[in-house]
This record gives sequence, structure tokens and C-alpha cells, in this order.
Amino acid sequence: MRGRSFTRLAAVAAVVAVLTSGCLAKPEPPGTGGTEPGDRKVEIFGAFGGDEAKAFEESLKPFEASSGIDVTYIPSANFTVLIQSRVAGNFTPDIAIFPQPGLLQDLARRGEFADLGQVLDLNKLKSTLFPGLLDSTTVNDKVYGAPMRLAVKSLVWYPAPEFQKAGYTAPKTEGELLALTDKIKADGHTPWCLGMESGAGTGWVATDWIEEYVLRFGGPDVYDKWVRHEIPFTDPVVKRAAQEFEKIAFTEGDVLGGRKTIVSTPFGTSPNPMFDSPPGCFLHRQGNFITSFFPDPVKADLPGNVDFFLLPPVEGGYNGQPMLNGGDLAALFNGKDPDAIKVMEFITSDQFGGPWAKVGGWLSPHKTFDTSQYSDEISRKLATTAGQVDLFRFDGSDAMPGSVGNGTFWRGMVDWVSGQKDLDAVLKDIDDSWPEQ
Repeated sequence: MRGRSFTRLAAVAAVVAVLTSGCLAKPEPPGTGGTEPGDRKVEIFGAFGGDEAKAFEESLKPFEASSGIDVTYIPSANFTVLIQSRVAGNFTPDIAIFPQPGLLQDLARRGEFADLGQVLDLNKLKSTLFPGLLDSTTVNDKVYGAPMRLAVKSLVWYPAPEFQKAGYTAPKTEGELLALTDKIKADGHTPWCLGMESGAGTGWVATDWIEEYVLRFGGPDVYDKWVRHEIPFTDPVVKRAAQEFEKIAFTEGDVLGGRKTIVSTPFGTSPNPMFDSPPGCFLHRQGNFITSFFPDPVKADLPGNVDFFLLPPVEGGYNGQPMLNGGDLAALFNGKDPDAIKVMEFITSDQFGGPWAKVGGWLSPHKTFDTSQYSDEISRKLATTAGQVDLFRFDGSDAMPGSVGNGTFWRGMVDWVSGQKDLDAVLKDIDDSWPEQ
């Protein structure tokens, strides 16, 4: 999703395309297979293209001019498939940018990347990053990747003028959130907009909700163990997380259209009734990418039309404000090339991204990034809000094996939310599907 930059769904589609198209597909440029030390050339391979690729390249230009290093970025919608092919063929780029940590971790365990602790100043990097962002790229106590773009989730959006006119205030606890939900309903309005339909990826919206509450109820240790399958999907914390989502999603009158419409309502357009007059709903939980789906008149003046608060902590759970996140993670294949190391250092630093920030659609993972470079007030508020969070954790399903995170977890949420299966059966099905280590 955009937060995931839609790369997870693109990866799924790419796998299908590769497996079904055979020789009919036109091969994409494979790249140079990395560069030689001292040639002042560095190749980066990634998943984002189009305007995002242009913004990335613009953000590299000042560095290229000052360093004399020529950086070539090669984008591919088939990134997940092709990076594995390039690794298998010993034809790796100097740097790869991963849209999710699962594959990065797999390749790190196989010894494909440079240990960043040997080539970068990790203490300096950790001092500028938001807390916890390197955890998803750490394998056996070594760091093999670093974020170059942050996507923030854990956001609850609302139509600002109407929300304020109604006298509503942002909740600070889960109890206050549920009380706000009841208040909106008592006032004769529908509290929430919620839609899950996303083509082949239908189900990911609900996995995000579950991840949010596992993190809040269990804290980072339980969350990490769950993502690594050191505790099962049938664990009481996971079930409790699902039941908390159920309080909102399944309670009569809480969701526009009711439970029966959630699976069939497109996720991208699901928040738009917030902007009807009067609002069709007042609350919508989604990552920062959702603003790109808002109606054009709303996007033309985001600060005047919409605002957000963080999905709050739960009483008796993690003692602090956690945030679920996504992002793009850079890993260094060519750790023997000083030029590649310099590029890696730059794109993972708080000096990278100014031109991209001005264009929009990008957030720095660094709390020390100059927020005046963002083009709009919402982006600046997102960055400021992220700086006040106590803990970040990467989207859990993105870090799980693909057959689970992008497979049985998604499908299980569809079965449960649509009423085809009960929660206990779904959680057991997902747990039973976990591949043997």
C-alpha cells in the first residue's frame, strides 16, 4: 500500500505475471550487476518508479555533484522476483531498496549483504532515526539495512471542520476512542468508515488493525515474537487484539454500511464519505498514503479539510505511544566499494530527501530532518507527530513469510470479517499455515 508504496501488491502481481506470461513478457533491463571499486559509479535497484523514481533521482543530484559519483537507479515493478534472480545469478546491484523487511531478512541470513556495522557509523545513524526503525533489518544482532523512506500508520483521520464543529476532541486512550465512537453514534452520525477491498490483496487492511493492537496490548517484545512465530497466532494477546478491532468493525452502527459491506468496499475510496455534507462518517484509520486517494477538492487544501490523531494506547498494555510503520529499506550488496558505501551513507542519512519532500509523498525516517523542506502542513505535522512517538514497529505481515503475511493472514481476515469463519478457526488456520523452519 502507499505506506507500503503499493509495492507489496505489486510484488504479488509481479509473481503472477512472471509465472503465467512465460516468454511473452518483455524482459526488463537487468542493470549492470553492480560496479567496480574506484569507477565512481554506483547502481541502485528498487521497486518504486514513475514520479517517485524521478523524485529519488532529483534527491541524489546534489550528492552526485559534490561527490563526483554517478548513481544509476533502476526501478522494477518485478523487484521481488528480479532481485532474487539477480542474487541467484551473482548479478547483484551495489545497493537494493526493499519495500518490506521479510525478503531483506532472508537474504541477510544467507550472507548476501554487508554488515552495516562494519561500514557505517551505526551510533550516529541510530541517534538521528526514529526509535526502533533498525530492528526490522537486524539479523543475529547485526544490522543489514537502513530506512530511506518512512510510511507512518497508526493514524486516525477525520474531517477537521465538522469534527470541531461537533465539539469532538482527539482521544488519548483506547477507552476514550471507544467513548468517542459511542458519542458520535449517539449524536445520530456514523462513527467509522472502513473498507477492505483491494483486489488480490483484499484483507491487508484488517491485518493492519490486528498488528496495531498486538503492538498495543503486547508491547514490542510480544509483537516481535509473534512476527517471528515464537508465539502462535492463537496466543491470547493476538486474539485480544482481534477482539478489540471487532468492537469497532462488528458493532452495529459503528461502521458506514455495516459489517456486511467492509470486505466489498474499496479501501482507497472508503474514507471519502467523511467529506460529504453532512459527513457520512467521522473517523478512518489508515496510513499517511491515504491522502493521495482523497477527492481532489480535499487534496487541494488538506489542512483546511482533514486532520488526524494517533490511534491511542490501550489501558494495561504497552506503557507509551507506539506507531506501526512501513517504509523503504536500503541494503548494501557491494560492501567493498567505497563509492557504494558513500551512497549508502547518504541515502540513509538525514541529509537525503529534500527535493522529494518538496514534491510530496515522502517522509524522512530521521527525527533530525529539516521539516521546513516539506511542501505542506500535513507532512510537517506527520513528521512532528512521529518525533513524539515512543516506539516504531514495521508492519508485521510484511515481515512474516510471504505465504502467511501476504497469504493466509490476508485470506483469514476476509473469512472472519465476512462471517464465513469464526475468529478461533481463522487464527488456527493461519497458525497451521506457517512454513516449517
